[in-house]
Amino acid sequence: MPSLRTAGVGAVVALGAAATALVLVDRGGVPRILDTSGCTAEVDGHTVEVDLEQAENAALITAISIERGMPARAASIALATAYQESKLYNIDYGDRDSVGLFQQRPSQGWGSVEQLMDPAYSTNAFFDALQKVDGYDSMEITVAAQEVQRSAYPDAYADHEQDGRVLASALTGNSPGALWCDVPGDADEASDEIDATGLVERAARVREDLEARFGTLSLGGFEPGGVSSGHMAGSAHYEGRAVDVFFRPVSAESKKRGWAMASYLVANADRLAVRTIIFDDRIWRAGSWAGDGWRDYRVPSSAGGDRAILEHRDHVHVDVFD
Repeated sequence: MPSLRTAGVGAVVALGAAATALVLVDRGGVPRILDTSGCTAEVDGHTVEVDLEQAENAALITAISIERGMPARAASIALATAYQESKLYNIDYGDRDSVGLFQQRPSQGWGSVEQLMDPAYSTNAFFDALQKVDGYDSMEITVAAQEVQRSAYPDAYADHEQDGRVLASALTGNSPGALWCDVPGDADEASDEIDATGLVERAARVREDLEARFGTLSLGGFEPGGVSSGHMAGSAHYEGRAVDVFFRPVSAESKKRGWAMASYLVANADRLAVRTIIFDDRIWRAGSWAGDGWRDYRVPSSAGGDRAILEHRDHVHVDVFD
């Protein structure tokens, strides 16, 4: 079973995490000595800073908990555990034969190395074990984590409880707009031809990714051959670059699920080449003001129609770079 890694391994992880702040990158042909990209989650005055890789892994862990129908507490436990075991990095080394986000050991029956290096597999394996713990949703996070991990240092999980709760609250939608990321605002080359469903390559990837992570969704904003009406002038929908994910009827529960989706998309904006996300009358956009977080979304005064739709109260809009 997983256990606390050696001090030497921990030092390597710490150095690797620190190194992410100072890297030479070449995005869009403009090298930057200092890479400022990363994500921030803020809930009840507590702030958590993570880099893009950590954010993507945290979002995946949380999305899987949501798709499985588990409470937000499960995400908090899993995130605190992954923080302690791997610093939210999918590493291929650890104490003895431990690998992956949760430092699970093939020799202890968690799966093969190849399986455990798949973040989705290792996360589901963690939740499979957690669901067998009677009353885990009312336990202290460190106690529930220890029931699954059987670490030699069980109290270590407590060091990451608050960070785990903050990320879980933001990524489950319980704290709306509490996660934002600073991403470069560019993308690798991709086809701009509209496919059989009416989406360009990048938008199709977003759709496929969301369905893989969250299961069956109510989608719209695209159709075979492309859309030619029903959206505001200049909308990315007309270019096959946008997808709408509907959460109806408008309610507190729908709002929470919508914010979980919106937060997942922000955390994965760099990987998925996301340009804009709009939900619940709020907007986030990659590029120059991405790191400033969510802003009020202002519907043009000339726009007519249902305000709930225009303000995106009933759906998450996501579009990609062209």
